[in-house]
Amino acid sequence: MQSNFVDYVKIHCKSGHGGAGSASLHREKYIDKGGPDGGDGGRGGHIILRGSSNLWTLLEFKFKKHFRAEHGGRGGKSRSTGHDGEDIVLNVPIGVIARGEDGEILGEITEDGQEMILKRGGKGGLGNWHFRSATRQTPRYAQPGLDGEEGWVTLELKVLADVGLVGFPNAGKSTLLSVLSAAKPKIADYAFTTLTPNLGIVQYRDHQSFIMADIPGIIEGAAEGKGLGHRFLRHIERNSTLLFLIPADADDYAKEYAILLNELKKFNPELLDKERVLAVTKSDMLDDELKAEISEQLPKDIETIFISSVAHQGLTELKDALWKKLID
Repeated sequence: MQSNFVDYVKIHCKSGHGGAGSASLHREKYIDKGGPDGGDGGRGGHIILRGSSNLWTLLEFKFKKHFRAEHGGRGGKSRSTGHDGEDIVLNVPIGVIARGEDGEILGEITEDGQEMILKRGGKGGLGNWHFRSATRQTPRYAQPGLDGEEGWVTLELKVLADVGLVGFPNAGKSTLLSVLSAAKPKIADYAFTTLTPNLGIVQYRDHQSFIMADIPGIIEGAAEGKGLGHRFLRHIERNSTLLFLIPADADDYAKEYAILLNELKKFNPELLDKERVLAVTKSDMLDDELKAEISEQLPKDIETIFISSVAHQGLTELKDALWKKLID
């Protein structure tokens, strides 16, 4: 995935005003008092979101934040309707949620080509043709167009992936993703090397594949906003299966797993309903006896696999286990 991943932006949207109706009176040679013939004004242009499967980031909106749609045209004589203002279509990745200024959810883009109107253009005014009557045969007034909607909108992108990697900083998430896919996340020997989510396509048997997401490391207290976890925990909501990673050199395997699980629970209890697999990383330093001892400390309600991304150990078994969870 691009290094310039952007998953949260605020944009200002202003739809077009509706065009005013016309107060025209019919004028034609040899016809006296032709009566009202003013047409309606056109509607203002909408601001529209459209889902695109070719996009993965909101980077475009980092540099352009103000969008204004065209106003509707005025009504004309001979009951001519003014032209509708041109809509502005904003293409966004699938998985985007739009929120209003007070935080309420306006809508969500979940499919390619799906559209939703962020700000509606103003309605065009009625021409004087609509106000004629037996007692008012020559109305000389028409309606003005209505104002379009305007305001700030927050766009949030939640990463869509089949498998989400969950673990503390330096648990080996980025290394695993780089080995299983063609993704090139930043890898270094210090905490929080991953500052943005990374996606990779993992090739499986018979030309099948699934998407894996490396989510920035969680620390204890992430659900309360500590570290980077609070900002990125929401991405885990979109993963159907969670792969927990605990390094073989951890001090307390059961405690690390319990902390990770608790942070997910505090953020959103529904996350505990997702399928789970546990991988002990960097296990090339372990012999069979140590693996047996570690297995005794791990929870029994989750499938556990010992892997080493560097030594390419246990990766086939890991992909088999994940694929089974995805198709069940």
